[in-house]
Amino acid sequence: MSFLVSLVADVLVAILLVATIVSSVRLSRRITELKGDEAALKRTIADLMSATGAAERAIAGLRGALDECDRTLAERIGAAELSAQGLAAEIAAGEGVLARIRAIVSQAGAAQAAPRAVPVVPAAPVMAPVAIAPVPAVMVEPAARPAPPAAPATPNGERLGLAAAAALAMSERALGRLRSRAA
Repeated sequence: MSFLVSLVADVLVAILLVATIVSSVRLSRRITELKGDEAALKRTIADLMSATGAAERAIAGLRGALDECDRTLAERIGAAELSAQGLAAEIAAGEGVLARIRAIVSQAGAAQAAPRAVPVVPAAPVMAPVAIAPVPAVMVEPAARPAPPAAPATPNGERLGLAAAAALAMSERALGRLRSRAA
């Protein structure tokens, strides 16, 4: 019997040895697959890292461009505000000049005793060069041109009439220049 027990024990050890070899082969294959997956995972991680770096550089570039756009926009808004203030001041000054011209013309009209034609002497205004911002074209209907005031009988009235006529001529020339620039 001892032979039979020893044979059964050897067969049992042989079966267990075959089972161990089979499971070792399976484990070896799984380890090889995991190592292949690990290499692919490392490549994927490296690609993700390079893409992240490129994205960070692109974001930094976009922030720089945004800051530059913000500065440029602020400069343009400031320049536009200054131009608007300048135009408002020029309009107010022009309205003041028109009011004075109207007052002079009305005084000259009241002071006229005898109707007499006053020669219009075109005066060349001496003006410093002024930068004028572009103004959108606005069609203004020309006002009916009043008849030139007659010269008054007094010397002061005559001077006032000449001044009014000269002011009217200068304002018409300036209006003509503005219209030509706007066109």
